[in-house]
Amino acid sequence: MARTITIDPVTRLEGHARITLQVDDRGALVAARFHVTELRGFETFCEGRPFSEMPMLTARICGICPVSHQLCAARTGDKLLAVQPPATARGLRQLLNLAQICQSHALSFFYLSSADVLLGWTDDPDRRGIFGLIAADPELARAGIRLRQFGQGVIERLAGRRIHPSWVVPGGVRSALTPATRAWILEHLPEARRTAALALERFKALLDGRLQRDARRFGDLPSLFMALVAADGSWACSDGALRIVDSQGVIVADRLSEDAMPSMIDEAVEPWTYLRFPYLRARGRIDGHYRVGPLARLNVCSGIGTPWADREWREFRQRAGAPVVTSSFAYHHARLVEIVACLEGIARLVDDDSLCQGRVRARAALNANEAIGVSEAPRGTLFHHYVVDDDGLITRINLIIATGQNNRAMNLALEAVAREELPWPIGPGVELPAQLLNRLEAAIRCYDPCLSCSTHAAGAMALQVQLRGADGQVWADDRRP
Repeated sequence: MARTITIDPVTRLEGHARITLQVDDRGALVAARFHVTELRGFETFCEGRPFSEMPMLTARICGICPVSHQLCAARTGDKLLAVQPPATARGLRQLLNLAQICQSHALSFFYLSSADVLLGWTDDPDRRGIFGLIAADPELARAGIRLRQFGQGVIERLAGRRIHPSWVVPGGVRSALTPATRAWILEHLPEARRTAALALERFKALLDGRLQRDARRFGDLPSLFMALVAADGSWACSDGALRIVDSQGVIVADRLSEDAMPSMIDEAVEPWTYLRFPYLRARGRIDGHYRVGPLARLNVCSGIGTPWADREWREFRQRAGAPVVTSSFAYHHARLVEIVACLEGIARLVDDDSLCQGRVRARAALNANEAIGVSEAPRGTLFHHYVVDDDGLITRINLIIATGQNNRAMNLALEAVAREELPWPIGPGVELPAQLLNRLEAAIRCYDPCLSCSTHAAGAMALQVQLRGADGQVWADDRRP
């Protein structure tokens, strides 16, 4: 009798979703599905608005990383105006993006995922969270909270406020770096560097110990990887061109402009989720699925470009023992390496006197009716595609977000974990182990998905897993209050 195991909701991620494991009448796993049950709808209610409002409006898509959408919207606006922002503005935008990636990665690692990697899979779910980490390792938990505060502090002092700032605009930014903001950043950078070093030390010790197997095999799957790289092939989070590599490290496409996105990427839909499935059109829906985000960025680049981050990047690649790193679990390590890259990048930029003076905005009238902007958000490559009328009002808009581009990979990671953790075939009355539930959720948290793009649940969330027969009868029921 066919049946379904359901986990609803999935906890410790931005938004709400559920997981189902579909089993056939022989007790074998048929499919693992990650259902995103919320509809964003931002594309629809942005229609009719002036493109100049898009940095402000699309920043409201996400309360965790509003800076990412604002930057991408402003870059799209630059192209509609047909202007190049002044060098000072480009440097300030990059500084803002580095702070954004730093604070978001700190949130993901220390608040949402540290319990998975630091406390163990078999711990009581009530302990596996930020408060459990505080009890088990107060020094690391406190340092992680402070690291996120540093990133948010840079955003607030640079852009006016830490959530939904309105500082980035088409053509540039609103103001230059002030001496007071520069002094604050320089004062707090050493503490942030110490936290990154502490987290890497603790995490790599676990990779050499009880997490060694997970580091190589947890949600391990072949895929393509896509990210921006600088002109010399190094790591980039703002300006750059698209590069795609396969799971053997072979570059399959390089120096692609974001303008190629409509012909390069297609999006599949399924009736059981609101989240779409982008893929490379030339390779088809199955073979063309790719991953983005910190793991992809470290896989496609030829180096970081700063001393400490380059050392960590080389070690990250060497630990895999393969041309590229394919384990989903490696996203956690990649985030820590990128935090180092962000801190070194911030230090380099605030040392540049030109960011405190000079022109910060190029001004022009509408010069194009269609444009595509791209930027690297914490979770991966972000595209904004706008079509406007002659008055600059949006007539069509498409946003391709990082979580969607990782959608197929998340579903495949779930399937890999489920096959490993449950004694297949299974039948009525099967006992669902806590470790299975923990590891299924952890497979999703590797990708740090932002589902609703505006909702972040606080406090305890219920978890229910049911095994049902084809007639709807409940054969097993496991609940977490």
